[in-house]
This record gives sequence, structure tokens and C-alpha cells, in this order.
Amino acid sequence: IDVHAEGEPARVVVGGLPHIPGGIHDKRALMMKPPLDAIRKLLMTEPRGYPCQNVNYVLPPTHPEAAFDVIIAEQSCIYPAMSGHNMMCVATALLETGMVPMMEPISEFALNTPAGLVDVQAECSAGKAKRVLLRNAPSFLQPENMDVEVDVPGGIGKVRLDVAFGGMWYAVVDAASVGLRILPQQGKDLCRIGEMIKVACREQHPVNHPEYDYPGCDILVFTEGRRREGNTVFAKNTVVMSNGVLDWNDPSTWTGMLDRSPCGTGTCAVMASLHKRGELALGENFVHEGILGTTFHGRLEEETAVGTGVPAVVPTISGRCWITQHCDVVCHPSDPFPQGYTVGDIW
Repeated sequence: IDVHAEGEPARVVVGGLPHIPGGIHDKRALMMKPPLDAIRKLLMTEPRGYPCQNVNYVLPPTHPEAAFDVIIAEQSCIYPAMSGHNMMCVATALLETGMVPMMEPISEFALNTPAGLVDVQAECSAGKAKRVLLRNAPSFLQPENMDVEVDVPGGIGKVRLDVAFGGMWYAVVDAASVGLRILPQQGKDLCRIGEMIKVACREQHPVNHPEYDYPGCDILVFTEGRRREGNTVFAKNTVVMSNGVLDWNDPSTWTGMLDRSPCGTGTCAVMASLHKRGELALGENFVHEGILGTTFHGRLEEETAVGTGVPAVVPTISGRCWITQHCDVVCHPSDPFPQGYTVGDIW
């Protein structure tokens, strides 16, 4: 089932997968390795996919409170612990196909992800999931990951950023600090400079989750235009994702792709960063605009802790999704591209 969340696509795989044993982290580890990673390549690369595609594997639940387990996959063998837009798409697909019974006006259930249990609350009417709200796993910004200075090769120079966790590890960068604006026509420069900053940050300032093995940073968010109106904070963002492996000796690899949505886990990471700096309080509204002008709505619900007492916040995020296609993806034994392919013109 193909879906988009405020512009960003996702494939929701509800059948045809082999049995994948173990708990949620075991399943993620198995999916990341051959031969199962070939499924991701088949679904996401050409001729069946394209650079900005995402895949979600819906599996039998291993958590007693979950309707399903969900393993998320992105380009470049990235398997996020959590993804907001992907979970919104999964929830929409499950509700609108009846795999989870739809209750009007509100449907509530939970999905189990590598980041933990994600509570779902969907506004429903006339068979449509009109808005999906997620209660995400804890998000946080540790003091040692604030105002990190990264020296980026390739003529970029020194960049100051935060490294915050919102379900993935985000380098949080002010777009104006590197001479950029968040506009569709600046997409190539946003991708190039963003991917370079992200890789340099991962090399020079590696991080890992305090509760399970999840290194970073693995993604970057550019921010701009933050303003406050009463108890609501507004901001604009775009998220840079990898679609290949950056090689500092090969400038043709200095590129990535932009999240078309306002990005769910990116919104959570930005909220965690703002909260740590005293700029977003619990219970205040956060409206995050993406590069297409669509928005996700966020709020920090409560404070908590992860690992051995790392302060964190529990965010909620919401957005709208639409099913675009019901399909069977097939691969005949004679097909010369059983794992798809990429060509350098758009990859």
C-alpha cells in the first residue's frame, strides 16, 4: 500500500514477507543484512522505486500492547529506530484497509518499533483517517551534544550544530549559518551541504543511544524562521537523507535527498533541542513547516529519562496522510534486476 504523509511517500508492506523470528531488535538486525536487505533494494530502487521512497514492513506483534511490529527501511541500508511520517502512513494504511478496526471519531492503538511502543490516535470520519497523532519514544539533547563544532571538508569550513535524538540522530543546523534558505529551488545545495555536514559530524562527533545500539548521526535537519505567537512556536525545516555513500575524494557523491514532509522524528529532535534551550515548554504547540509548505503539529507532553538518567521529553506529532496506490510488487525469476539498480543521473 503506497501512502504519502504531507508529501513524503512510504510503502507499507502488509504481505509476502518471509517469517522473521525474534524480538523487534532481532528483526531489525536480520532485515539489515543479506539476504533480507535485498527486499528493501527491490522495493526502493529502480525500476520499482525512486530515491525518496521509504518502506515499512508490517509484522506480527511481539509486544503485548501492539497491534503490529513495524520495521522501517530507507535508502542506503538505513533502518531507523523510528520515523514519524512512516508511522503516520502505516497507521493510515492499517485503518483504511481494516487491518486495524476503525472507530469514529477517534481510533486508538499502538505500534511496536525499534525505538519502543508508539501510541497512535487517529481522527476518523467516513472511512478516512483524517489526521494521525503519534506519541513518540523519548527525545533528548545531551549537554555534550549541544553547540558541537564540526570542521566540514570541501570548502564548507566550521559549522556549529546540535546532535539531538528524536527517533533518529539528527544534526540540527541553522540554514542561514551556512548561507542557505529552505526553498525548493535551493534543493541541490541543501542536499549537498547537508550531506557533507552530516557525514563530517558522524566522523568527528559520533554518538550512540544510551539504551540500545543505534549510532549516529544518521540524518540532518536544517531550520529557519522560528517565531513565537502566544503559546505556539512556528518554524520551517527540511531534512537531508542519504541516498548513497559519501566519499570525500569524489565530489559527485556529495549529495543526498530532501524529505518532502515536515519530518516527524526531525520535528521531535528540534522540539527536544528547543526545550533544552528553554525555548519550548511542556504543553506548548509547535508548528513545523516543510519544504512544500505542509505542516506537522507537535507538542512536548512530559519529561522523562532514558538510559542511566539522561533527561528526555515525550513528544506527540500529528499530520495527514493519503493512500495513493494498492499494488502487488513482483519480480520474475528471469528479471535481470532482482535487487533493482541506481543510475547517477538522479541517484
